[in-house]
Amino acid sequence: MGSNPITPELVLYIVVAALLPTLIWLWFWLKEDNVNPEPKGLLFLTFILGALGVVFVIPLQKFILQVVPDSGIFGIISAAGVEEIIKFLAVGILAIPGKVMDEPVDFPIYFITAAMGFAALENSLFLVDPNLSGEFTVGLLAGQLRFLGSTLLHSTASATIGISIGLAFYKTKFVRHLYTIVGVFAAIALHSAFNFFIIERGGNDILAIYSFLWIATVFVLLVFEKLRRMGTEII
Repeated sequence: MGSNPITPELVLYIVVAALLPTLIWLWFWLKEDNVNPEPKGLLFLTFILGALGVVFVIPLQKFILQVVPDSGIFGIISAAGVEEIIKFLAVGILAIPGKVMDEPVDFPIYFITAAMGFAALENSLFLVDPNLSGEFTVGLLAGQLRFLGSTLLHSTASATIGISIGLAFYKTKFVRHLYTIVGVFAAIALHSAFNFFIIERGGNDILAIYSFLWIATVFVLLVFEKLRRMGTEII
């Protein structure tokens, strides 16, 4: 097919298609923290910093592929690891040093916000190729699949890190560090497993793969509720 010129309408379509899934998921998670909501300005900065993480992830992932060609499972884990660590740093650089996280549930909120910023920019880049080549149906389908899969994956994986830290909120500094490491590895494992099954199945068994992701999300939601009760019980 012939390529389409870059028009304001096309740019608007890509922006909306990329942002809408992330904003819906972000709204879903933020409403879970409606008792003591976080400052909107800081959440916005966390979202932006998470989006900027894509700028660093792309060259790092390309470097990994160049250093280890045909890396297979190692490449999948490395790619997932780079994304999760960069999202972790987005929160660590902006939110954690400011000590704004004053209750356990705050940690997954900020990690999810950074993840949605990351997913928003990643979605827009993913949508550019099919849309610029005139394949609008492919672009729309890609947006829907990313809403169900990749965007949810980013939120759930990052929430895993935040939840791990939140569970250690009232514990010693050493234990908090230990929980943080476990959370990061769990997020990388979840991200890697999803990517592995997508690549291994070649797009087949999508329902089974997404079911696995939804089960992980339900588990995260249950632990999220535990964090909310932890903060309430202390108060």
